[in-house]
Amino acid sequence: MPTTNKPLDVIVIGGGVNGVGIALDAAGRGLNVLLCESHDLASATSSSSSKLIHGGLRYLEQYEFCLVKKALAERELLLNNAPHIMWPLRFRLPHQPHLRPSWMLRIGLFLYDNLAKRQRLAGSNSINFSANSPLVSELTQGFEYSDGWVDDARLVVLCAMAAKQQGADIKPRTRCIKARRQQDLWQVTLQDTQTGAISHYQTRVLVNAAGPWASSIFNDVIAMPAPKALRLVKGSHIVVPRLHDEPHAYILQNSDQRIVFVIPYEGEFSLIGTTDIDYVGDPALVAIDEQEQTYLCQVANEHFKKKISAHDIVWSYSGVRPLIEEHASAQPQQESSQQAQHVTRDYTFHLDTKDGAPLLSVFGGKLTTYRLLAEAGVNAISPFFSHIKHPWTQTAILPGGHFRDHQHLQSELCQDYPWLPQHMVARFVRSYGTLCHHFLYGAHQLTDLGIDFGGGLYQKEVDYLVQAEWAYHSEDILWRRSKLGLVLNDEQQQQLQHYLTQRRS
Repeated sequence: MPTTNKPLDVIVIGGGVNGVGIALDAAGRGLNVLLCESHDLASATSSSSSKLIHGGLRYLEQYEFCLVKKALAERELLLNNAPHIMWPLRFRLPHQPHLRPSWMLRIGLFLYDNLAKRQRLAGSNSINFSANSPLVSELTQGFEYSDGWVDDARLVVLCAMAAKQQGADIKPRTRCIKARRQQDLWQVTLQDTQTGAISHYQTRVLVNAAGPWASSIFNDVIAMPAPKALRLVKGSHIVVPRLHDEPHAYILQNSDQRIVFVIPYEGEFSLIGTTDIDYVGDPALVAIDEQEQTYLCQVANEHFKKKISAHDIVWSYSGVRPLIEEHASAQPQQESSQQAQHVTRDYTFHLDTKDGAPLLSVFGGKLTTYRLLAEAGVNAISPFFSHIKHPWTQTAILPGGHFRDHQHLQSELCQDYPWLPQHMVARFVRSYGTLCHHFLYGAHQLTDLGIDFGGGLYQKEVDYLVQAEWAYHSEDILWRRSKLGLVLNDEQQQQLQHYLTQRRS
């Protein structure tokens, strides 16, 4: 295919949260944007987090006050901008004096409460654990504080949908295979990973937001030396039958100075994580190992009355965090004596203009600060566009988020669709918000939703996800657009994949 005639303003490489955030911000400021992602949206790090919108309480021990302050401020904004996929979550921190003294925890929680303005979240307080607590009897005192929960993969998809509404061209399953400067333009070659079709584009600015692949993009695509090194750190999580019936999450201190979260997950389960292990290899092949499983089970067993083992794990996932390797050359995977959990979660940019068309590369970052990162990234390239508009995403509601609160939206759906089972209503509210009307409108009974794939997943929802949210494979739907892979059996999952295959033929 010949090169498209009219140059784009921006091409973004990478369909994780930072990439779609930049595409959304730039498109909303009037730039002509294309985003390419070699796999599904949020198919790597951005769907493998602890599912938290948080300031990072433990980062205070590393004196990262600026990072925590930024994240805490963003936490409030995001809870307002995406109320369907984000909501407040109360955390309990059991106190173990031999690990951290109470005065240290009190100071840390005081800073956490006051580094940024709180509007929706309650402050911290001390608590006593009763005999009915799910914790072991030795743990009698602790603290409570507030943070936020997020469906990370849906956050990415909703940002991509919002970017598309602003005019961006979103191309998942499209790999950037070559990018070369030609005076004041980038010549970019893309390949459809399903068909192999090649397309060529020109763009004024190229943005490298490839996450764990941000450094390798330089060697494999741009043919330039990487300006910064990334330290790849594996974080793994396990999902087990729910350890307790309380609505609270727990943050557990361990003797190795790490912390582990135990979070209520998808109603019937507990999510436990994360680990921090240096990783070498292809980030696409990352997986939990037996040692990590044992570690997470051991930490949980030291705190909770209900004991678990690897046999109780119903699902696990691992992701690779692309952390900034400080005091190192631009050679990836260089030896470092700094423990992985102490490496900064902040982000930085590298803007290269010395040989012509600008190249902006994103290194590091965390889920909570994605919007701030995106705004700063577009600010960095704004001098190259005379027509660019002002920042706008601070109060931008993501698709489906225009409603009062979960309770009122559930009531409205029950009134509009009284035949819907309550568990489906609850899932639609926290996954789609008002977007669920796209596949519910016109239905008068469950059979109107088409094929029943199990677990409350019906054909109309699947068709919507394919048409509007770029779903392609069954795993896109079962593990990123939803977590229904936890409840559908193998036969049901195969039926879904068969339907998607037949639908494309």
